[in-house]
Amino acid sequence: MFEGGGFGVGVTVNTLDEPSWPPSILPPGVIERPTRLGELMPVRSRTDRELAAEVQRVDQVDAQLTAYRAQLVAELARRRPDSQDRQIGEPGAASPDGLPAPGREAAPGVSEFFADELAIISRCSRTAATKQADLSVLLVRHLPGTWAAMADGRLDRPRGLALAAELLAPSREVEPHVLAAVEAAVLPGARELPVRRLQAAVRAELLRHDPAAADRRRRQAARAADVAVRPMRDGMAELSVFLPREMADTISRTMDRYAHMAKADGDSRGIGQLRVGVLYDLVTRPWDTSRPPVTAHLTVLAPPDALRGPASTPTAELNGEAITAAHLRALLEELDALCPGGLQAPAGGTLHLALTHPATGALRAVVTRAELERLARRGCPQHPDGQCDCPVLDRPPPVGRYRHTPAQERFVMTRDRTCRQPGCRNSAGWADLDHMRAHAEGGATACENLCCLCRRHHRLKTHAPGWSFSMTSDGVLTVTTPSGVTRVTRPPGYDDPAVRAAQLEDEPAPF
Repeated sequence: MFEGGGFGVGVTVNTLDEPSWPPSILPPGVIERPTRLGELMPVRSRTDRELAAEVQRVDQVDAQLTAYRAQLVAELARRRPDSQDRQIGEPGAASPDGLPAPGREAAPGVSEFFADELAIISRCSRTAATKQADLSVLLVRHLPGTWAAMADGRLDRPRGLALAAELLAPSREVEPHVLAAVEAAVLPGARELPVRRLQAAVRAELLRHDPAAADRRRRQAARAADVAVRPMRDGMAELSVFLPREMADTISRTMDRYAHMAKADGDSRGIGQLRVGVLYDLVTRPWDTSRPPVTAHLTVLAPPDALRGPASTPTAELNGEAITAAHLRALLEELDALCPGGLQAPAGGTLHLALTHPATGALRAVVTRAELERLARRGCPQHPDGQCDCPVLDRPPPVGRYRHTPAQERFVMTRDRTCRQPGCRNSAGWADLDHMRAHAEGGATACENLCCLCRRHHRLKTHAPGWSFSMTSDGVLTVTTPSGVTRVTRPPGYDDPAVRAAQLEDEPAPF
């Protein structure tokens, strides 16, 4: 009998021998899937009180699973010591400029590349994996009371992780006995506190035990100030700024006052729109002529008829995000790219045309408008009448040296657009063109063997033990971690049905 009411039967089936014949075909309309918990423990048959009790039990199990996961991650981290990394001064070591900002580096004693492996295992970003790894190591090694409370189901997951997160940055500089004292002071009442009050209590205890360390952390955090953009739906984006509190308050008050001034002058837009407009004007207006101009590189993908399609049809992409044809037309007009005589380069910019395979989307060639016009006029040199199917344009040819050509760089960066490590979104403009098969081992300097990897993941591929990288001629990259997890990434826009079917066969079930 299950707690809270209801009966169930549990059956365990172990496969003794693999069948020597193909599995039987299910009848039409019958699908095979795992049994769902709601089928084992029917939800609709429960009373309100039983539903509430079951939600509480799920929360309890969630905390226990989180503690168990922390154990798993911490143990895997223990098996990836930083002694395996290239040390400062050795070839392939991280340069001082490439080191993470204070508080963002790997946990003490853990390899700098462990977060990359965990990101592939968990199908998340390296930033999220870094946080997972750091919190797991902190809970298991330095906050045994908090970990035990979660493992026993006495402290829920949000409060346990909030407590640990507040101690994560301090744990890198304060003595272990300070962490123990803060945990001992806060943990007994943590279950009854709202999450924000729990976080405030942790910060207060840290200040009480080590105020000098708090000042050092504040200075370190100020050095980590940054601005980030996250794409959102419907052509929008989210701009986030990490900065000192006094600066944030000043910016907020300034935007708010200017927005209310515009509202008082009769602007009918909402106050939020006005704040955004004020911020944009303050940042982009040419008030400081002593600074050099800056430009942005945009990758626009569109079929030839995109500019003539219905306004509501999403037929193009801008930097990987879907937009409508109307949005595309407005953007091109704003960039002065749609002009008499056809598509031209924006003022002060360049224009490259990417030609792709009509069925798979694989990149075939990248040319300028002038090159395309020249090739169109010349045609096939073997058949001047033009009555042939001979290719006159393809990817740049291989070269017999280590350094790639400018044409190869243009092709590979257009094909990849970002670092190709699974989960990494660093722009190709900041990436290296790496030989998938090392040049010293016979790898050709050819587009089929070159791939965009940011400097971090270039170093990972070259120097981190146990990793495996391979790539097809169309740029389909396969990465395998030291723990045996394999992920496949395809160039943006590439969609070979045969490759996708093979990948789906190899993918583990998502449970």
